[in-house]
Amino acid sequence: MTEPETSISKTLKSVQVDIQGGRFEQAARALSTLLEDHPDSRDALYMAAVCARYLDRHDKALDLLTRLKRVTPDFGRAFQEEGHLHRKMGDMAGALRAFQLATRYNPALSASWVAQAEILRASGNATAADEALAQAERLKTLPRELFAVTNYIHEGQILRAEQLARAFMQKNPRHIEGMRLLADIGTRLGVHEDADLLLETAIELEPDNLQLRIDHIQVLRKRQKYAAALEQAQALLARAPDNPMFKSLYAIESMQAGNYDEALEIFDAVLETLPNDLATLTSRGHALKTAGRSEDAIASYRHAVDVYPLHGDAWYALANLKTYRFDESEVEAMQAAVHDPNISHMGRIHISFALGKAHEDRKAFDEAFANYAEGNRLKKQQVRYTTEQMREEFAGQKRHCTADLFEKRLGTGFEDPAPIFIVGLPRAGSTLIEQILASHSQVDGTLELPNILSLAHRLRGRKQVSDRHRYPRILHDLPDEELKGLGEDYITNTAIHRRGAPFFTDKMPNNFRHIGLISLILPNAKIIDARREPMACCFSGYKQLFAEGQEFSYSLEDIGQYYRSYIDLIAHWDEVLPGRILRVQHEDVIDDLEGEVRRLLDYCGLPFEQACVDFHKTDRAVRTASSEQVRQPISRSGLDQWRNFEPHLGPLKDALGPVLENYR
Repeated sequence: MTEPETSISKTLKSVQVDIQGGRFEQAARALSTLLEDHPDSRDALYMAAVCARYLDRHDKALDLLTRLKRVTPDFGRAFQEEGHLHRKMGDMAGALRAFQLATRYNPALSASWVAQAEILRASGNATAADEALAQAERLKTLPRELFAVTNYIHEGQILRAEQLARAFMQKNPRHIEGMRLLADIGTRLGVHEDADLLLETAIELEPDNLQLRIDHIQVLRKRQKYAAALEQAQALLARAPDNPMFKSLYAIESMQAGNYDEALEIFDAVLETLPNDLATLTSRGHALKTAGRSEDAIASYRHAVDVYPLHGDAWYALANLKTYRFDESEVEAMQAAVHDPNISHMGRIHISFALGKAHEDRKAFDEAFANYAEGNRLKKQQVRYTTEQMREEFAGQKRHCTADLFEKRLGTGFEDPAPIFIVGLPRAGSTLIEQILASHSQVDGTLELPNILSLAHRLRGRKQVSDRHRYPRILHDLPDEELKGLGEDYITNTAIHRRGAPFFTDKMPNNFRHIGLISLILPNAKIIDARREPMACCFSGYKQLFAEGQEFSYSLEDIGQYYRSYIDLIAHWDEVLPGRILRVQHEDVIDDLEGEVRRLLDYCGLPFEQACVDFHKTDRAVRTASSEQVRQPISRSGLDQWRNFEPHLGPLKDALGPVLENYR
């Protein structure tokens, strides 16, 4: 802890003693002085608001709470304090809204559950009051340590929550709620495989625990284990066929498994009962977009933002259609929403990116960049990515995946030639290449499959700190039969995404990090490097809000360094696996579509088919950000869009350095 942090901590502890002793005026004076030097101190703002409430300075308290919610948008205690304030002021409707938001952001706030129950019962809503009270009672039954874990999770102190949860589980290894919370922590840290295992074990111990099954479905979806997620959702729905939450979950998993017609039928059925349900409206929009029904998707998204203008997910979904243009009233609504103190952190991120798109379409490029930059700044606060760690990972691949390794393991692996891997950076034209290949009668277009990334994670093992380079070093030691088994497992586990064609695409871009692994377990797989001019590629990635997995994209410096390291690693693969990778330059595809199509098909050993040139006529589900663009004829319009933002892109040019020119 730095010296200023120590000083703040001492002051806050002293203030807390004053508040507990009822010396609110004295505490308020100390906090006012502290906030002059540290205006964004979360704890100081919160305590100052509490003091103002007790001193009956209601306007002052409201102002402090507005500041607090802008500094920490998802801080449940801010909304709980606002609920107490509105209740004191006699505004029961405002108090109820605040307490409900408090428990949305932090379900461990038992005082907010109790307050909701009291307000709801007084208004005659006994059923909802009983439900709120049941949540408060459930919290009372939690062991003290797990109550603290729940609180830490929802206040963003994930590492502290993990430390406490693991200590508790060492003493109570079969505690179901402990396992569930540890799985939740794992999911938030991106360790989905561990979360999956924890929830699977917990369900075996307590099969009737519905919350475990709901959590497990969400983890399975993140791991793209769609068949298993659908099976779990089906089992939940069988227990309560009329439950709208279970219906919606089943529809989402049906959509993920490619059953769009069934998913849309169920979404429509849910909306008959709950016409304004935000999650259902947004998920329905995603399903319609993926199926190519853009106008219907737009209507679903717009319904969602009409219901709740702070619903950033739907605003961004409209922007992410790429072909949608916001009108003036929508821009004004988004600008109001992004400055609303009640908006969530993620909602502010979504709307910042959507506003960037809206201003770019209006050619207001400075305003557009300001919004993209703000969205990226906020998103970067949520990730733990560092360029140094990425460089170390890439260096490990170069150090251990040598020409000698591939010569020594020649002839190993599973020989199925079906997979066609499309790798590179996101926004480099990989969706276009996939659409071209998927238009061929012998190729199934699938998804960005997580299987190779999951395998690499498994090979790293659990001791990632003490033995960080176990993978890829372990590739030297795995028996030939195990390498073959891993390749066969990949083919088996990806079968759900295929439709019976002899070949299929896997366009997970980050697989370029694991080309050595792919070559050992699937020696006959094809590998295509989708490459794009660096400024266009990197800026396109910077202004795209990815769901997950592309943590390098939230900073111009990080994305430039990542591109540079990608070029270097692919050069290594070309050296140790000569002739294995086909490089496809996006600009060449735009300039000579048929020539590049023939080159692609020749590399894949496929006969020419005109449908591949007429790719935009192919009717198939596309889930990536380019879904609308690949349904249009080829165009040069996107090649130089980055130049509109060039005055702001100095840090990107500096990070790219020599690959600005030497990228082919």
